[in-house]
Amino acid sequence: MERMSIQTTGLVTAVMGWVATILICALPMWRVTNCLGSNNAGAQSYTDGLWVTCASDGTGLSQCRYYNSYAEITPDLQVGRALVAFALITTFAGILVALARGAFSMCMGSGSGNRGAFIAVVGSLFVASAIAILVPVSWTASDIINNSYTPTGPEAVSRELGAAVYIGFIAFALLLVAGLILCRYGIRYPQESYAKNYKGVKTCDSTGYPMKDYV
Repeated sequence: MERMSIQTTGLVTAVMGWVATILICALPMWRVTNCLGSNNAGAQSYTDGLWVTCASDGTGLSQCRYYNSYAEITPDLQVGRALVAFALITTFAGILVALARGAFSMCMGSGSGNRGAFIAVVGSLFVASAIAILVPVSWTASDIINNSYTPTGPEAVSRELGAAVYIGFIAFALLLVAGLILCRYGIRYPQESYAKNYKGVKTCDSTGYPMKDYV
């Protein structure tokens, strides 16, 4: 019961991390750029995601569009596209393997070592996904923090972290925790718990009677 609880906890945590990864892939809110005009009506803000960019004016109206060219995307978001897609696929594959572990274990044999190996492999997939998410999220956050305010030109420009970056760190933490739980549990997977009781066999002659009854 305890073993099943540990595996379920790791799997549920990974599913939550996968949902968070879907959000950061879809939300156009990695970068938030505010152009501060002389009045509120002239202020504009832009939000950039992995696939689309949005612009809104001081009245609250917003319009989004896909990037016109690959060169229009900043390097961190270019890398983010590939790594977040990798994390989505890898995490989904790990979840599928975890759910189908029983069937795969039957194909590989019933030994506890095989079951433990499968759990460790699933955990490794989740850890790899977590690292893949951490790289672009940290890169974007570092770039924004180092260039948060530019007081040049006719309008001052401020840059802020978008909601997707914060969700990205949450996704990283969830997948890392899930991966470590399953990796540790897979490596230390307990051996078969059933007791193997053997009884001594009495030596019998050809008639089948114990020899101790005879002198």
